[in-house]
Amino acid sequence: MSDTPLFDRVIETPPAPVEPAVLSVSELTAQVQALLEQAFATVWVVGEISSFKRHGSGHLYFNLKDEGAVIRSVMWRSTAQRHKFPIADGLQVVVRGRLSVYAQRGDYQLYVDALQPKGGGAQELALRLLKEKLAKLGYFAAERKKRLPRFPRRIALVTSPTGAAVRDMLEKLVQRWPLAEIWVCPVRVQGPTAPFEIAAALRRLNQLRGIDVLLLGRGGGSSEDLGAFNDEAVARSIFESWIPIVSAVGHEIDFTIADMVADCRASTPTDAVVRATPDRAELMLGLASCRQRLGTLLIERTQALRGRLQALAERRAFRFPLERLRERERRLDDTEERLHRAMRQRLGHAGQRLEAHAARLQTLSPLNVLARGYSLTRTADGARLVHSALQVQSGDGVEVLIADGRLLATVERVLPPLESLRVTP
Repeated sequence: MSDTPLFDRVIETPPAPVEPAVLSVSELTAQVQALLEQAFATVWVVGEISSFKRHGSGHLYFNLKDEGAVIRSVMWRSTAQRHKFPIADGLQVVVRGRLSVYAQRGDYQLYVDALQPKGGGAQELALRLLKEKLAKLGYFAAERKKRLPRFPRRIALVTSPTGAAVRDMLEKLVQRWPLAEIWVCPVRVQGPTAPFEIAAALRRLNQLRGIDVLLLGRGGGSSEDLGAFNDEAVARSIFESWIPIVSAVGHEIDFTIADMVADCRASTPTDAVVRATPDRAELMLGLASCRQRLGTLLIERTQALRGRLQALAERRAFRFPLERLRERERRLDDTEERLHRAMRQRLGHAGQRLEAHAARLQTLSPLNVLARGYSLTRTADGARLVHSALQVQSGDGVEVLIADGRLLATVERVLPPLESLRVTP
């Protein structure tokens, strides 16, 4: 046994084990989420959209990727409604948002609150959206485009007064159609104020009377240089113009919204002059040709009419003009003779019928009966014929009518009839 006192000995005991902090999955995810949202509250990320999907709720789900990584991204419906351009796979974009964790899958993802196309794509997309908007409003409809006048008397040029385009157009106008009165309305054709100047010039010219056609143009340039002619205000001024407008912006390969809205699109400023004016030299040649053709037609017409006149003069009706009249006279004489002959025949037949009726009347006449020995008796006053013995009495006077006279007699007495007595006339 050791002599060392007990209190002088140090008793070493092993340290108690430290219990590690155990986190649940939800707690760990919440801590990671808090760290991400604090460290990446606002970030700008550039990438390419892939696996784009528009949910029925209106939320947008897509991946944002580059050559080395992919991050899931979400844009809520309230944010998506503010974006007017279409989003599709393959679009290079710059987005602004915040990082967070989707706890149910344990994925970190980007919640996007702003999105815009990358670089020049933004300008192209804005131009495409403006074209779609104007197309829906009918700015490009073919049926609303006005016809250009054939012989314009007053032409207005809306262009830069110092550019090559105005010189080319003026030279071409003098060459082709010097009869027209030319007005030049100077405007800036590029720069921030150019769209407002062009739109104001078009509205101002439309307030004037007597302008037959407007030529809107400038020389070629980059897409930025031609940007004024892709402006909505310029398109609206062209659409509302009552004067026909020929647009000639840039070269043949350039195509702007102003070209699409205008009543006529020319490939170059000089081509605009060609489309808006007739060629004096061609007109003069055409007039000379018409004059020659007219002279030839007049000669041919005169010869044809002379031949017709000669043919008419050789007709029998003109050579013997009274022949038809004489023929009509002969026909009239024949008709008169036939008429007289018919009348005589008709009168002869009528006379014969009249004689026959007279003979019948003569046969039925009472005088003929008296001539055969009969007599008529009537009262002395001649008012009544005596048909019966009962009509008279003894002493009455009577009148007896015979063929050659009248006998006045007095009735002595009335006797009954004698049946055996036959009176022979």
